[in-house]
Amino acid sequence: MDYKDTKAPLSTITYNKVEIEAPTQNIYEAISIIAKRANQINGDLKKELVDKLEEFATYNDSLEEVFENKEQIEVSKFYERLPKPTAMAVEEWLKGKVYFRTPEAE
Repeated sequence: MDYKDTKAPLSTITYNKVEIEAPTQNIYEAISIIAKRANQINGDLKKELVDKLEEFATYNDSLEEVFENKEQIEVSKFYERLPKPTAMAVEEWLKGKVYFRTPEAE
């Protein structure tokens, strides 16, 4: 999924409890599923950021001068401005984009 195009809120908002628990009929199960999805999103974003920042890495063993790379700073700022993974996960959950199953029911 392309997390850059998400419409998730950048700040904290209040959600309707009924809407969140609707797919599972259990608020705790819904929150557990959302939390697992948020961890997946966070891992994906972290891997993507590390891969992009490795392009700018300098493998110099000296402790001389640290160079500021404007492109590296822009990449970091972009990822800092993205919505939090939990907000993205809740947005996906409310839109029905999260697949989940319960092994007990199968």
